[in-house]
Amino acid sequence: MRSIMAIDESKYTVVQNILFNTLSLLTLLLLAPYINSFTPPLVANGWHIDLLLAVVASFIVVYVLRWIFRPLIIPIFLLVCSVMVVNKLSDRYTFYNVLNDYKGMVQGNLNTKGSKQLDILSLYPRRVESYRDKTVRGMREKINFQDSVVRNFSVKHSLDYYDEYFYKYGKITRFLSLFRFINSQFKYVLDSRRDEYFATAQETIQNGLGGDCDDHSILMTSCLQSIGARCRIVLVKGHAYPELYCGDKEEFEIMKQAIITLFPKPAVKEIYYHELKGEYWINLDYTARRPGGPYMNDKVYALIEL
Repeated sequence: MRSIMAIDESKYTVVQNILFNTLSLLTLLLLAPYINSFTPPLVANGWHIDLLLAVVASFIVVYVLRWIFRPLIIPIFLLVCSVMVVNKLSDRYTFYNVLNDYKGMVQGNLNTKGSKQLDILSLYPRRVESYRDKTVRGMREKINFQDSVVRNFSVKHSLDYYDEYFYKYGKITRFLSLFRFINSQFKYVLDSRRDEYFATAQETIQNGLGGDCDDHSILMTSCLQSIGARCRIVLVKGHAYPELYCGDKEEFEIMKQAIITLFPKPAVKEIYYHELKGEYWINLDYTARRPGGPYMNDKVYALIEL
């Protein structure tokens, strides 16, 4: 029985070797984030290492191909490029995503910090002052995530963006897609000067996504809850905003990495959040350009649990 031997590479010229090495490197750089898009996030001590592991896996694949028969790297490189081109035509994982994923890894590991908000939530997480009962009750009564109009609207727009990252981030992509659509379309409209009116999510959808901060909070929480998210509404001085539950510290790190990757412009420098007893919540205000954006103020006086 004859043993399998690697191809003798001494016959290749210097130019050929340079070409093969260059194509190997380019294939590795393109292949790693593409493989990573199908792997679950991996966080170790706050470091996001899934892309690094994908690079190692890609290196092994490329090395084996070169060991078996070096010219194979040419059709493999062309195949990877072709997949990226086809994906661009079908709005899936493209060259832009490759660059964005590398940037996201660097930002997630080195540049982006968490900014925990210190306010009444840290001391009295369920405190609601009696003179605010009417506001709290009025808003809670208008939240209905079981309404068919709300559910159909939410499902439709949870599929608008980030489908190419579903294998990696799962339900998070649906939540962030819905957030992006609502916040990009929502228009601020004042209530009557005499009365505070709380619109249901169905009303806000039917009026073209117009309303004030209360209406936005009711809309966002109702829609997200209709597709499986856990939300709450925070009342601060002169304002109300919704928050999305991320989970524990490790799940928060995954959410943070997803936000950095899916909302690259402008670059994410800080993720603002509330945390108590290991539960992490991020801001979904219409005043923020992305999830986890800055809070308008920290004068919290009520928390509406849903």
